[in-house]
Amino acid sequence: MAKSQIEPGVPITLQELDPSSLFYKEGVSLRVTAMLRGYSVETAIGVIEDGGRSLKINTQNIRDVSLRVGSIYQFIGELHIEQPNNEAILQARTGRNVDGIDMNLYRKTIELLRKFLKEEDNSNMVE
Repeated sequence: MAKSQIEPGVPITLQELDPSSLFYKEGVSLRVTAMLRGYSVETAIGVIEDGGRSLKINTQNIRDVSLRVGSIYQFIGELHIEQPNNEAILQARTGRNVDGIDMNLYRKTIELLRKFLKEEDNSNMVE
């Protein structure tokens, strides 16, 4: 029997999530951080926004997180692409409030992490 493994959420910014992106794929595991702009208790769907970009978040599997519009949250989950309109929605498996985070510093951290990982991959290559 195949063992299913939960992948770690790749940290991205909402600006990086567009249909031409490598991250815009069905089932890819992502970590997103942005301000909650709207939330429906009836549907458990929220909308986060950062830098003029937005993403729907399905929070039906999250427990013990009090969601407040205007607060900043970090969600980890799997991306689903709804057809026929090719709209992305993140099925969150966890979430947390990160009010007080410096979003500019967070974006820079993601950039530096990617640079470091790329350099590590290059230094570990056997010629």
